Amino acid sequence: MKKLFNDTGLRWLWLTLLCLIIDQVSKYWVASTFDYRETLSVLPFFNLTYVHNTGAAFSFLADQGGWQRWFFTGIAAIASIIFLVWMAKTPKQQRLLSISFALILSGAVGNLIDRVLFGYVIDFLDFHWSGYHFAAFNIADSAIFIGAALMIFESFTNKEEQKNKTNKIES
Repeated sequence: MKKLFNDTGLRWLWLTLLCLIIDQVSKYWVASTFDYRETLSVLPFFNLTYVHNTGAAFSFLADQGGWQRWFFTGIAAIASIIFLVWMAKTPKQQRLLSISFALILSGAVGNLIDRVLFGYVIDFLDFHWSGYHFAAFNIADSAIFIGAALMIFESFTNKEEQKNKTNKIES
């Protein structure tokens, strides 16, 4: 078991737990400090605004009759298992890929916890400019976004590394 955690991407589970704790603590703080839809202006382009999202990204399907709660709960649970398995199968040398899996896993679990407990996801990070508001989001969403961006970046850099290794072998 120790070898599994030392020799695979599971060695980054601490990052998953750290981001999950930050996500859950921040959501708890917002929900216990703010009234629903209350806004605190922090910067000219950024507010803390306590909202509920019963849908997915950008409130997709939020206006449905409630079935989406269990649909998105199921998707998050399945995705969490898949990312955990991928972490276990990723060699420790693939650090960036393991980190991206850890971040995505933390975000999926963070929003999964909200859906199971409340039936919605707590969002509160509200960016705006010239009267236009981006959809409010949370730390879990940020972890998913950063993890996905790192995964895309890694896919390009990893191909270059593989290409260089192949060229060295052929020479």
